[in-house]
Amino acid sequence: MATPSESSDSPSSHKLESQDASVLVDTVDVLQNGNGTNVIRRKLTGFVGFSNLPIQWHRKSIRNGFNFNVMVVGESGLGKSTLISTLFNMPLYPPRSEKRPSADIPKTVAIQSISADLEEGGVKLRLTVVDTPGFGDFVNNEDAWLPIVENIEQRFDAYLEAENKVNRANIVDNRIHAVIYFIAPTGHSLRPLDIAVMTKLHNKVNLIPVIAKSDILTDEEIIAFKARIRADLDHHKINLFETPRYEVDSDETMEEKTSIISKIPFAIVGATSEVTAADGRVVRGRKYPWGVVEVDNLDHCDFVKLRDMLVKNYMEELKEYTNEILYENYRSAKLTAMGIAQDQSVFKEVNPAVRQEEERALHQAKLLKMEAEMRMVFQQKVAEKEQRLKQSEDELFARHREMKESLDKQRRELEAKKAQIESGRIYMSTEEKSRKKAFSLRS
Repeated sequence: MATPSESSDSPSSHKLESQDASVLVDTVDVLQNGNGTNVIRRKLTGFVGFSNLPIQWHRKSIRNGFNFNVMVVGESGLGKSTLISTLFNMPLYPPRSEKRPSADIPKTVAIQSISADLEEGGVKLRLTVVDTPGFGDFVNNEDAWLPIVENIEQRFDAYLEAENKVNRANIVDNRIHAVIYFIAPTGHSLRPLDIAVMTKLHNKVNLIPVIAKSDILTDEEIIAFKARIRADLDHHKINLFETPRYEVDSDETMEEKTSIISKIPFAIVGATSEVTAADGRVVRGRKYPWGVVEVDNLDHCDFVKLRDMLVKNYMEELKEYTNEILYENYRSAKLTAMGIAQDQSVFKEVNPAVRQEEERALHQAKLLKMEAEMRMVFQQKVAEKEQRLKQSEDELFARHREMKESLDKQRRELEAKKAQIESGRIYMSTEEKSRKKAFSLRS
């Protein structure tokens, strides 16, 4: 039991609290959020320690490492593997063996994944690249998107199943965090296949379109091509990943974000080999008779902006948007389709009488449902029994008809034999009379 000197209502305790408040709190701002609740924002004048939370998070992240799953979708020959190797500055794909002509042509889009453990500056990254060989390579590409969507949804289902297990300590995130969609550098507009595939994908993944092998187009052609692509995307309401904006962003950061968004779709060139430029610099790029295309030069392509969005600046935002928006939407739709609804009464004050009445109504509804199910089962069994009886009756009638026909046939045969025998007897008696008459005449 507290003594009067230790009571919280004593004048000394109020004095001590006011002194502590004067030490820790400099200014107090009372704000009101959207729910009508007052939020007190305090500015501390003394050291507390939670400002080191980012350091703690950094230490934990360095220890655990990161993972990132990216899918590349596009026709063969657009440089998908080359771009991935260029993005992460190392060859991720094994050397490809030359394929011989074969009559066995695949009929569907294949899904292949390759993983690699990377490290840069002490930061570990588990990278998984999911490729889609065969996409767009058939005469009929009507359902070419189906294996891709099924693979994305299977990864969502696997994560949902892992979340529902008792032990969730070691959940592996295999969900697709970004899809790089390769657009052929036709210079015209999006093809129907491009629109169909991106329409199916944009609500399930972070979609990032790129113009492959853009070095075959002039600067004017790229500008016009990008404008037509953006117009097609807006017309078909295809959502792309956009860099998030925060209140703490500086003007320089906001300008960089605007610059990245303005480059979508990215006109990219991939190259893993180094060449010598006209001024003697050794750069990553492609060498042509007319000059050198530098991969890391913003005047030549948008590769740097793509890398900034995908890897340097917004990799965590891509994962966060996948987890909090795309996956949650899929999860809610999946559970709703399974008949699992959110209980709105959780954490709410409930009147016992009302609750009892609700439970009684639920029990009554359950009994009515069971009665209806039993009645339906009974009617189904009665119908099955009647059908079997009718089938047996039909079989008996058919057998009776066959037996009657068989007896009628036997009766006709017997009558025919009887008539034949009787006709034979008449003939024999007539012949016998003729013999007797002839004998009497001779005598």
